[in-house]
Formats: sequence, C-alpha cells, structure tokens
Amino acid sequence: MNPLEVVELLCPWCSEPISLTVDVTEPEQEYSEDCTVCCSPMTVRVVVGTQGAPEVSVEREGG
Repeated sequence: MNPLEVVELLCPWCSEPISLTVDVTEPEQEYSEDCTVCCSPMTVRVVVGTQGAPEVSVEREGG
C-alpha cells in the first residue's frame, strides 16, 4: 500500500480545484495548509477508513 494518496478537492476560499497529498499511515490527522491557487489557509482533516481510503475535508481557517 502506498503511504501517500492524492486527493482532489475544491478550495473552501476560492472554489478552485486543488490536489492534496495525504499520508494514509495515520488513522486521523488535522493540519493547516495553504491553497495552491489563492494561498489562503485551510484546515485539512483526514480520516483513514478500514479499507485504507482517506476521507478528507477542508474548511476555511480563520474565516
């Protein structure tokens, strides 16, 4: 199994499509990352299911 997965999402600030590479070796994570399009900060939450597939959500940070 690859420890990194690429996930396609929409930025919660600019609504542009973005790609995030997430680490699926940790069952739960929360961290801050800037949008690669508009540079606004996002809170990224990752939960890895029993099948190893990540469920990723993003929300505006500080806004």
